[in-house]
Amino acid sequence: MPADSLPISASPSLADARATLERVWGHPDFRGRQAEVVAEVLAGRDVVAVLPTGGGKSVCYQIPAMLRPGLGLVVSPLIALMTDQVEALKQQGVAAARLDSGVSLDDRSEIWRAARAGELDLLYVSPEGLAQPHLIDRLHDLPLSLIAIDEAHCVSQWGHDFRPDYRTLGRLAELFPGVPRVAVTATADARTREDIVRSLRLGEARVMVDSFARPNLQLSAVRKENGSRARTDAAVIELVRQRPGKSGVVYCGSRDGCERVAQALRDAGTNAIAYHAGMEARDRDRRLERFLAEDGAVMVATIAFGMGVDKADVRFVIHADPPGSLEAYWQEIGRAGRDGEPAEGVTLYGPSDIAWTLRRLEGRPMAEEVKAVQVKKARQLFAMLDGAACRPQAVRRYFGEGDAGPCGVCDICQDPPARFDATVQAQKALAAVQRLGERFGRGRIIDHLLGKTRDVQPWETALSTWGIGADTGQHAWRDVLDHLLFEGLLVENPNEGKPLVMLGDPEAVRGVYRGERMIEVRLAPARAPAPRERVRTGRNAALETMDADVRARFETLRAWRRDRAAEQRVPPYVIFQDKTLLEIAMVEPGDLERLAHIPGVGQTKLDRYGKGVLAALTQSAA
Repeated sequence: MPADSLPISASPSLADARATLERVWGHPDFRGRQAEVVAEVLAGRDVVAVLPTGGGKSVCYQIPAMLRPGLGLVVSPLIALMTDQVEALKQQGVAAARLDSGVSLDDRSEIWRAARAGELDLLYVSPEGLAQPHLIDRLHDLPLSLIAIDEAHCVSQWGHDFRPDYRTLGRLAELFPGVPRVAVTATADARTREDIVRSLRLGEARVMVDSFARPNLQLSAVRKENGSRARTDAAVIELVRQRPGKSGVVYCGSRDGCERVAQALRDAGTNAIAYHAGMEARDRDRRLERFLAEDGAVMVATIAFGMGVDKADVRFVIHADPPGSLEAYWQEIGRAGRDGEPAEGVTLYGPSDIAWTLRRLEGRPMAEEVKAVQVKKARQLFAMLDGAACRPQAVRRYFGEGDAGPCGVCDICQDPPARFDATVQAQKALAAVQRLGERFGRGRIIDHLLGKTRDVQPWETALSTWGIGADTGQHAWRDVLDHLLFEGLLVENPNEGKPLVMLGDPEAVRGVYRGERMIEVRLAPARAPAPRERVRTGRNAALETMDADVRARFETLRAWRRDRAAEQRVPPYVIFQDKTLLEIAMVEPGDLERLAHIPGVGQTKLDRYGKGVLAALTQSAA
């Protein structure tokens, strides 16, 4: 029996779960729908839980695994994610282990010995590991308290991060009948949720979907200037420069882009780290360790980075290149502000990005039905980025929250963009593309509409569309064509680096011609935004206004934490999060009893680190 577990009753109650939450994690009560999910699992029932990033999904299966008899089995998609969660649990005194390719034979033997002796609460494995018959055989010899499937959206071909190995997890229903299963994720629309239920054979499970609201996130999007890579890089560097000393993530669409932007940031004086799938696994691991351990580090990465990385003090996420769907966008933006404190998400986007996204989808092996859904998801993302509706509201409604209201703090809410009815201009642009035989790029089409084509030939001036757009400015025409590309009314053929604009969905184009479809275009400045002023709340706001004594205590505590993390080779935040250290610095507890009442200080951490924290406070006062 794990040393730090409560005595297990035949039917652990929600009160037992709350007591465990406070004792181990230092929090007095559950948040959102956590308590409902925990209650279902404690009762031995299956559940599908869609909770927001930072909403404490892991606790929903970790606490029941500690309270129910037997071993809790957790299926997780990434070694980095498993390692992070296991190390955090060990810091809290929870008996947890992982089985993956990085675990030695001796350690594996010890893990199985502990599992047979009933000394483990949680065992983390990968879906690939579960495909090995010998692992299933060993698990059959153990009593299981539950099976948790983390990042459950990976099971769905409709989702943004489909992993074929997840599709085999439905067989767990037959292999371990009677063992409650809980599938958790932060990003799943209605179709993906249905696929999760069907694929994992969770037909009797209760599906719980919490609000996708992240009120601490301030979102903005900026249209790129002419698709220029140099200008985009300069915009990213300026955005990071405006946020000095803050930890952040910059997402790039390519490995070369990661290396280029990271080097440019380093040249500009930022502690930037590149991370992508083209690196050796050991090198990636070292870079991840640096990012997790160093204050103010900026990770420049492809989508190879991120799932489950729980660094709580990431203050911004910048997309130098946008992702492929609203699900991916919400999950990646969700890396910021996991501690609940104010954070930012800025996305740079342009027509070349959606063209690249669609080309990538075209080249991926998938059923035509699935491909059509993924194309639609990409267009929904770009429609949100180029739209004039509150960004969080648009995302929440996409996930099914019909009653979501404006957030009040995104760029759209703070500075509503000018819009104009561009239906007539859209008709003219579509007709020009058609008359020109779909043989030219955006700039040439705009010149044609303006009647300013250089060295124009008689055949062109004879077209009915020659010069019909002279009453609209060049920049407005660029906005119109960009928007038509986002809407799918126009598409770009790559043409070996010299894109040609062609007509898109025929039915949609006919709808515009007939006046049945209104086109409304947002006029947005193509420049990177400075950090917006907002009403600052939460503990991080105190960092900007705290007096010198509080700041000195906070920095001393961070230095003490950094030393302890280095000794144990773990990320600093698994010892204490910044918000906990800041609370300690502000309250300045003089004894262990008062320290125990600080949120985030559980009993194990109090026993392990309490005297060290008090000594650090004394040192700061000296």
